[in-house]
Amino acid sequence: MPNATLNGRIIWHELLTTDPDAAIPFYQAIAGWDVTPFPDNPSYRIWTTGGRQDAGLMQLPDDLKLMGIPPHWLFYVGVPDADAAIAQATSLGGQLRMPAQEVPNVGRFAVLADPQGVVFCILQPAMEGDGAERPPKPGEFSWHELLTTDWQAGFNFYHDLFGWEQMDSMDMGPMGTYLIWGRRGMQLGGMFNKPVEMPAPPHWMCYIMVPNADAAAAKVAELGGTVLNGPMEVPGGDRIAQLMDPQGAAISVHSTAQVVRAEPIPAAAPESAPRPKPTPRPKPKARKPAKPATRRPVKKAAVKKTITRKPVKKTTAARSRGRPAKKR
Repeated sequence: MPNATLNGRIIWHELLTTDPDAAIPFYQAIAGWDVTPFPDNPSYRIWTTGGRQDAGLMQLPDDLKLMGIPPHWLFYVGVPDADAAIAQATSLGGQLRMPAQEVPNVGRFAVLADPQGVVFCILQPAMEGDGAERPPKPGEFSWHELLTTDWQAGFNFYHDLFGWEQMDSMDMGPMGTYLIWGRRGMQLGGMFNKPVEMPAPPHWMCYIMVPNADAAAAKVAELGGTVLNGPMEVPGGDRIAQLMDPQGAAISVHSTAQVVRAEPIPAAAPESAPRPKPTPRPKPKARKPAKPATRRPVKKAAVKKTITRKPVKKTTAARSRGRPAKKR
């Protein structure tokens, strides 16, 4: 019985590159990943964090090299029926770039392109996870951004195919609208029209969650990569940087806003309340000496300590014949 949350969930990412061995040190330093061979095919390797499988790594196939396709990242979207998803995608104006193939113990996958030519993959997994939507952890992918020629047409395609939802939008002035999309109540990415002067064709940009995007970007040059944009702050206070690895694949890093907690301000020591002077009593008419007046003790006034707290900001925030690894 297919998992009701599977359709439209991004379940795998994959780097296709001209030199997998040379790519490893870059991503180990930037994303904190380890790497391990895939048991069923040691030429395919798995990026891991503490034993958790995060993505795949493979050699860019020769036929793609001959077509002039550079190193790139791909993602796989889960579907309950790969063949039905292919039929629906093509009926919506999409293109089938690679027919569905079966990978033992992994599932059935195919390579598609949306109506604007942006490549992505679908995967009918052999085994399904729980599909819970949750905030990403360091080493996981946190955001997926579509840079295209018609974001409205692109969103309609993915909405009809995967049920992705429009969750918010921002006016970027001369650059137009930035649409925020998601599923099951969680924001997962953005869509916008790429600037005309951007040389790259329409594509998906994937973001890796890291502890500190600025620190990751500072390592890029010495590792042989290039910082394309940033580091910079985005609405909500998060930090991002867009990078290119040494082999030419574009990737971005993302860190959440740093929460600054205010130290409590110590209250001044309370001052003692002055004792009121006793009121003199009138002398009695009798000649007997009056008893001395008794002074009642006066309680000191309590002074409440005041702690000032600063407000804490809330955080917001291709083509392949790749072989996905086992589903986590």
